Amino acid sequence: MAKNKKADAEPTGPLPEPRLAKLFQESIRGQVAEKFGIKNPMAQPKLEKIVINVNIGRHLDGTKVPANIKQTVADTLTKISGQKPIDIKAKKSVSNFKLREGYDNAFMVTMRRDRMWFFLDRFIHLAAPRIKDFRGLPAKSFDRQGNYSMGLTEQGVFPEINMAEVNFTHGMHIN
Repeated sequence: MAKNKKADAEPTGPLPEPRLAKLFQESIRGQVAEKFGIKNPMAQPKLEKIVINVNIGRHLDGTKVPANIKQTVADTLTKISGQKPIDIKAKKSVSNFKLREGYDNAFMVTMRRDRMWFFLDRFIHLAAPRIKDFRGLPAKSFDRQGNYSMGLTEQGVFPEINMAEVNFTHGMHIN
């Protein structure tokens, strides 16, 4: 009798709670509430989602981005985030950028809940220290609403990416 390959690949038990989420709930959230005098637990700051965006517009060759470049960027984002990215198309035509409405423009991944916490843990402990001349994450990257934005110049800082297999480097925005 043939075994079901899908059943073999699935984990048998529940996933462990992300350690960064546990640390945030147990200590960091309370410290922030005390520091800013927030009494209502619903008003305390929390992490809702992480969005990774990779722009591929510079690889535009005439009317479209070559398929191998699109596939490479999509595979890279899949390895980094653990989920399939969505393809973003241009909403408006911009003649200075040789961009027309409907052209492939970017890939985007939105991570929430456990995937978000696992990504943040890997980014803080594994990827960020591998950034060239890394001296910590700047506090000035917060906006008025408390969102944090940063950019990376290459995808090679993530341990999931083997730079020997990559044909070209690309940056990404992390919000």
